[in-house]
Amino acid sequence: MSTRERLVESARDLLWERGYVGTSPKAILERAGAGQGSMYHHFTGKSDLALAAITRTAEEMRAAAAAVLHGPGTPYARVTAYLRRERDVLRGCPVGRLTMDPEVIASEELRAPVDETLDWLRAELAALVEEGKEQGEFASSLDAEEVAAAIVATVQGGYVLARASGSPAAFDTGVRGLLSLLRPADRGDT
Repeated sequence: MSTRERLVESARDLLWERGYVGTSPKAILERAGAGQGSMYHHFTGKSDLALAAITRTAEEMRAAAAAVLHGPGTPYARVTAYLRRERDVLRGCPVGRLTMDPEVIASEELRAPVDETLDWLRAELAALVEEGKEQGEFASSLDAEEVAAAIVATVQGGYVLARASGSPAAFDTGVRGLLSLLRPADRGDT
């Protein structure tokens, strides 16, 4: 792995663990095993490196979600697969956690990949709900954008509840509850 890659990966890990405010250039350099000159050779500073790290994290999150959301199965099965896919629940969402960092939120540049990723996710989920409505799997009365927002809120809120309790059970309970609300009816009233 190149020095640049080690810096980006170290920044990604530290941003997930500590947030932007709690991640110092010194900590990034120590984790990457790189000298101070290395960081400034590849990046203009902490913000530039953080942007590269946040962008990569957002791209990976979108790719992992797309693999499930565009995968095989009915719309309900794909929503289920998305909600139940393997996650490090107690560590939290690497993108969602950035929304709690005041410096990320205050920076339009650092916030952009976070906003774009969450917007993309809601749009993908809304399209999936619409597909399910067209197939008669979901109730025609559902508002796809509202359901998509509820799915994202369940995942992000589940992370918070799991971290607060120290147990992934809170995340799993929220997922099961949402899926029970979305479960296609056995009757013809979907």
